[in-house]
Order: sequence, then structure tokens, then C-alpha cells
Amino acid sequence: MKAAIFVEPGKMEITETAKPTLQKPTDAIIKVVRACVCGSDLWWYRGISKREKNSFVGHEAIGIVEEVGTDVTNVKPGDFVIVPFTHGCGHCAACKAGFDGNCLNQESGGNGGYQGQYLRYTNANWALVKIPGQPTDYTDEQLNSLLALSDVMATGYHAAFTAEVKEGDTVVVIGDGAVGLCGVIGAKLRGAKRIISLSHHEDRAKLAREFGATDIVSERGDEAVQRVLELTDGAGADAVLECVGATSAIEQAGQVARPGAVIGRVGVPQTEPSSNQLFWTNIGLRGGMASVTTHDRAVLLDAVLKGEINPGKVFTKRFTLAEIQAAYEAMDQREAIKSLLIVSE
Repeated sequence: MKAAIFVEPGKMEITETAKPTLQKPTDAIIKVVRACVCGSDLWWYRGISKREKNSFVGHEAIGIVEEVGTDVTNVKPGDFVIVPFTHGCGHCAACKAGFDGNCLNQESGGNGGYQGQYLRYTNANWALVKIPGQPTDYTDEQLNSLLALSDVMATGYHAAFTAEVKEGDTVVVIGDGAVGLCGVIGAKLRGAKRIISLSHHEDRAKLAREFGATDIVSERGDEAVQRVLELTDGAGADAVLECVGATSAIEQAGQVARPGAVIGRVGVPQTEPSSNQLFWTNIGLRGGMASVTTHDRAVLLDAVLKGEINPGKVFTKRFTLAEIQAAYEAMDQREAIKSLLIVSE
């Protein structure tokens, strides 16, 4: 089978490798239909973070169950599934509390290989999310939105969930990448009345509006903070979704949040900010790894199937698996909001 590997910063390749096999009774083998490149993949692609050379990559996919272990009863060969990056077991304290992104029974190194033709998936009995029917039952647009549920849409929604967005709220979304755009969708799903998106790129701002943003703030730094305060009559937002991870973004979130608001953070932090500013205004800071399986089952899959949301629009360029280098370059050079990989039909 063919799979993408990380060679060195700036260089991706397709290699021929053995098809994965079941190793545990809780495993499943997935034939990947569609995968994609994540913004977090760019960290090691750019050399910002370390990754083992010649390692398999990718953590987002939809596919067909090829084979299951003896303990897997909730899905069977032939089922069409969302393949979350979280691998929740469903029975530990974290999963039971609704935080499968923090599952206490995750296998180390489980994420990697999604950008390939086949994947060994751990904790398959609970973590996989079954999609009705088969890929051929869906349009190209619907397949893209289903793919978004494997990470980016669930992560955007998790930002709104952890920020405790509720009906009638004013919400600020920091970050106009795929996660931030999906955060706009998440805030709208949870009933936000006003959604202010901080966006510096015309194409992303346009998509933010399509997804439900009522206001676009294109200013940067202190000017952006001032503009948000003007839009909220000096009060600040009821909730802030931080979808970048930079220390400056978290600090900015604290500046645009009203006293007592909650910041939902899903951007992987580079460093932790000083907490003093948040302390003096009673602002909460929470969030982390998305609860993909939990959110998909509770809200997101149904919303996609009913046509209420279309997060697949964040995929603005498509590639075959053989074009993996170009897919990463498009993300790296901001030519694509998110790169789609067509792996099989």
C-alpha cells in the first residue's frame, strides 16, 4: 500500500509499505477514502517542532471498515465511518465525562498513517463514528463535510463548547484558519446572536460570514482589541474562541472578553501566557484536545446529514495522495485554507 511519510522539514514523500494488520482485539483496519492536511501538521513540516524522519503522517480521515478485532461489535466490515484522531475508549473517566480527547486508554503513537491507503485504528469499538450508507450515497460536498468531522469541525465546536457559548451570546473568534472558521459554525450552532471574527484575509472573511459571522475585524493587535470593544459598547464578548495557540492570541482573548467570560482554547499553545490579566477580570481559560467522537454523536453528524452546516467548504484545494508534497506546500504558502486528499473512491 501507499502512504505519506515525513522525510525532513519541507519534504514529504509517498512510500510503499506493508498494509497494517490487527494487533489487538480492539483494533480495526480502515480503507481510507478521504484524508486531509491539518494546520498542526505544518509545525513539523516547517521545522518548528520535531518529528521522527520517515514517520507516517495524518490524523483526519473518513473510510470503510475493512476488518475488525474480536472485541469490536459496534462497527463491522463494510461500514462507512468517520475516523477521529482521539481514539476514545468510551469507558474511562475522561470518556464518560465527555472528554474523549483526553481518553486514559489511548495507545501511544496512534496518530499517523491517516494520509495513506489503509490505517490501523485503535479503540475502534467506541471511537469510530458510523455514517449511514456508503460514500456513493453522498455528494462530493457532503463527503468533505463528513471528513471535517474527524477533527477540524469538532475542534471548532469544542472551542465554543468549552467557552460555554449559549443562546443570545456575543462571541469573538480569534483565528481564521479552518479551525477558527469551524469555530464560527460551532458558535452559531450553540445559539450565539453575534459572532465577531478576527480575520485578515478576504477569502477567509468571506467564508466566515457564510458560516455565520456577523462582524469582521480586520485590524491587528491593539487596534483589533479596540475595534472589538467598540462593537460591544466597551463591554467585551460573552465568550472568546481562541483557535491559534500563540501566546499573543490568548492574551488578546483576555483583552476582548467581558468580566466573567470564558475563553475556549483549542489552538495548541506555543507557550503559556501570564494569568494575571485573566485573574483581575474573573475570566475563565479552558479547553484543549477536542472531544471528537462525543461532539460528532451529540450534534455534528446530524447537523451535516440534515444540511444545517457545511464545514467541508474549508477545503479549498484538492489533491491525490501522490500529490502530497503539493498539498503541504499549498497549506504552508496559504494558497489553501485546508488541503483535501482524495485517497480512494
